[in-house]
Amino acid sequence: MGIRWTAAVAAVLVVAACSGDDTGEPAATPHHYLSLGDSLTVGVQPDERGRAQETSEGYTDLLYTALRDTDSTLRHERMGCGGEDTTTFVGGGLPRCDDRYEAGSQLDQAEEFLRDNGDAVTLVTLTIGGNNFTGCVNDAGTIDEDCVEDGLERLETEVPVIADRLVEAAGPNTRIVGMTYYNPFLALALVDSPGAARSTGFLDRVNTSLTDSYEAAGIDVADVAEAFDDADTEVPADSTTGLPANLQRVCDLTWMCDTERGPDIHTNPAGARTIAEAFLERVR
Repeated sequence: MGIRWTAAVAAVLVVAACSGDDTGEPAATPHHYLSLGDSLTVGVQPDERGRAQETSEGYTDLLYTALRDTDSTLRHERMGCGGEDTTTFVGGGLPRCDDRYEAGSQLDQAEEFLRDNGDAVTLVTLTIGGNNFTGCVNDAGTIDEDCVEDGLERLETEVPVIADRLVEAAGPNTRIVGMTYYNPFLALALVDSPGAARSTGFLDRVNTSLTDSYEAAGIDVADVAEAFDDADTEVPADSTTGLPANLQRVCDLTWMCDTERGPDIHTNPAGARTIAEAFLERVR
């Protein structure tokens, strides 16, 4: 009798644990936040020696923490990979990323996750396209115009494909939010490089293309370029550096002006918070 009683109690406890808490309420269905994209998605920052490392301090991590305050069931599916551009995001081919995606590419993996989880995925964030251009600026600050045009052509062709496929795979109540990019190359002005002015023109084209493609697919856009004051070329009256507002923001929010770990295009913790806040404005 003792053995049978113990087994019965154990069975009841297992059922209770699987079905809810000790009040008899059913367990809450977990929700998912899926973050997709490049190095900004996975919090890449330079370490003390200037080597790029993934961290848990990216904008997606901060956004997740903020969202979890209002949804304790929320889980973060961190699917990004540093170095992804629009071409590899769609078709794979970047060795350090391919091992992460059993489905073939980041986009393939995302579609599989979205179809498997339906409306349990409440939010998808997308940061892609910047790496179409990171190789277009050399160490001297010179911009390769052919590289820029190639990057723009791929952006204009592939981002609509990415957007449409994500929307099709997502549940009807899944929110998808993409973003524009800040311009780290404004820091080239500190070394009197003409690349700073040229970068403004092509970043405007990049962000216009991204915004148009996302909005056409019904995807919201977090305007990170605006959050970084990219268009503000005035020197603030209270400035202690004499730098225009947009250049000061790049120095304050990225590693581009850091003399020990930089120059590095990635956001520092303050920059990651700024991007997370731009997304929160669209989500809440």
